[in-house]
Amino acid sequence: MSLDSGIGRFAVNRRLPQQGRPREEVLAELAAIAAEEDAFWETGKCSGTMYCGDHEHYQFLTEAFGRFAHVNALQRDMCPSMTKFEGEIIAMTLDILNADAATDGSPVGTVTTGGTGSILHAMLAYREWARSERGVTAPNIIKPETGHPAFDKACHLFGIELRKAPVDPVTTQVDVGWVAGHIDEGTIALVGSACNYGYGTIDPIEQLSELAVQRGIGLHVDGCLGGLILPFGQKLGYDIPVYDFRLPGVTSISADTHKYGYAFKGSSVVAFRDRSLRNAQYFYLTDWSGGKYCSPGIEGSRSGGLLAATWAAMVSLGWEGYLRYARQIFETSSRMQDAVRSHPELRLLGQPTFLFSFTSGEFDVYHVNDFMRPRGWRFNGQQYPNALHMAVTRPQTQPGVAEAFAADLAEAVAYARQHAGEPAQSSAIYGSVVGGMTAEADEFIRAVMADMMDGQQAVPGETE
Repeated sequence: MSLDSGIGRFAVNRRLPQQGRPREEVLAELAAIAAEEDAFWETGKCSGTMYCGDHEHYQFLTEAFGRFAHVNALQRDMCPSMTKFEGEIIAMTLDILNADAATDGSPVGTVTTGGTGSILHAMLAYREWARSERGVTAPNIIKPETGHPAFDKACHLFGIELRKAPVDPVTTQVDVGWVAGHIDEGTIALVGSACNYGYGTIDPIEQLSELAVQRGIGLHVDGCLGGLILPFGQKLGYDIPVYDFRLPGVTSISADTHKYGYAFKGSSVVAFRDRSLRNAQYFYLTDWSGGKYCSPGIEGSRSGGLLAATWAAMVSLGWEGYLRYARQIFETSSRMQDAVRSHPELRLLGQPTFLFSFTSGEFDVYHVNDFMRPRGWRFNGQQYPNALHMAVTRPQTQPGVAEAFAADLAEAVAYARQHAGEPAQSSAIYGSVVGGMTAEADEFIRAVMADMMDGQQAVPGETE
């Protein structure tokens, strides 16, 4: 299927129409576009992106969303349900992250619009807290090189120096010794990933926790991707190290409810060990002519529909539902990883969890993508080294998908051996691997990238 999904056959609105179109006509166009785009991921061959993939679940969330789609979460006096939904989303996430172990604090949280939003809020809180409590005016944070670019964005926006720690090329884990040697009086927080986006590996959070306690600084665990599936993997007996509030140095965790929490996109939670850190992100303006203004986070207006749908997803699944889905995902990922290991030309990076990445020392692994892309597979691409990443979600747990992966991979490796030494057609862009497509699709991607460079349009990133 071409990336444009045939969308070019529909009229392009370059101006606001003089006359509105009939609702039935608008809905018919939307239905056609949605059906074609859904067909791409429904095969189970798409890494990440669609974490649930259950249309009945989506319909359920759509109904929950629709009942509050018109509601602004800002107006709590008119809609006290927003306080219920948000408070319970936070409480359930804290429960999953073992916040009851944080007896030295008062665990709280904030619902944000995504992983980047949660990371931004956490870094803002650390900056403000360190300024008021420690007098830090030139703050810095230390993150692994594999840490999400949202930390780079936060530092850019908030005037924080970013120090990038190297990672071990074999384990892909952060070098804790390097981190320790680069902490100074301006360091406000350390960062570790559980798990990182690129490789699905977990940093040595216990060592980072000990270091944070010794040096009296914060530790943010980026669990945007793994925060709502790794705890269930632990319950199932998988070898997943402790990374949450059971470690005394962990002061905040980000976890995306719109990933393995199976809520709609636009929903995440940033959890804090203590409310004093969370409150540092608040903004007050008491002398504005429009009235006293207080905001608990960066956003003002927020969607009541998203809060209702996220709440509905969590309470409808419960521990039993999340455990059931996690078991299927971990088992499927294990079978797919075994398929990679069966080829001596391929190498898994680090010790992955539900998400894995592989490279090759024999050929450019993008040749594998060149072969598998026409068969419908959509991997996420990486560089330094070139690698392909598969975030296993519920669509991959469908019967026959893991077997199709193994069969197609075997043929792809043979193809890659034949073309070793030649340049691959694919290249890595965050959230996807492009290349090896039709000329029309390739032209479409290039046009989108050109628009992005002109500031007209952004290319979506997967971990939002």
